Amino acid sequence: MGFKSLILKYKKTFLRLSILGILILSCSVFAYVYCNYQIINYSKNKTYQNVEEIPFRRVGLLLGTGKYLKNNRLNPYYQNRILACVDLIKGKKIKFLVISGDNSRKNYNEPQMMKDDLIKNGVDSTIIFLDYAGFRTFDSVIRLREIFGQDSVTFISQKFHNERAIFIGNKEGVDGIGFNAKDVLKVNLLRERLARVKVFVDYMIGTKPKFLGKKIILE
Repeated sequence: MGFKSLILKYKKTFLRLSILGILILSCSVFAYVYCNYQIINYSKNKTYQNVEEIPFRRVGLLLGTGKYLKNNRLNPYYQNRILACVDLIKGKKIKFLVISGDNSRKNYNEPQMMKDDLIKNGVDSTIIFLDYAGFRTFDSVIRLREIFGQDSVTFISQKFHNERAIFIGNKEGVDGIGFNAKDVLKVNLLRERLARVKVFVDYMIGTKPKFLGKKIILE
């Protein structure tokens, strides 16, 4: 094979790879924008900032997060969710509270940590129920319906998180609204946008919760 033929051969290969790369990038950008738009559009006017404005729902679902950051400082997302939850309960906007979080490791228990801090803030322990297998928002929403038997709920988290939970709830037959905890200035928008794409991927491939289990009656 001559030198010119070799160059021509690899030139064509490079061109094909370039076209393929452009197609993949275009599809990725479309998915990124489309998924984000769908979730924002569906949850529009379904999240609330003020206790006075949010409708009463029998059950609230507090979405878990770690109490501490990697540098051992308190996690502001956690702190703000606790405060939002206290406001909602004291405002008599929910009757029962399910706390759903990660308890996959022996010395790590998000639901129990949140319960303890809520009790310290004056919340009655008898209205609190713990979901130890809320490893992801996807799992938390499905388990709310399957384990706790609820088809209506107030999600309690930051707005961006509530929007995603409301969208998943709609897919799962759970009529959700959101009470927005105070946001944090340094929000990882890329991570959240990718999480929104993952929601659509989960439904495309038929993802199931990691665990279900025995039903729990809220009373």
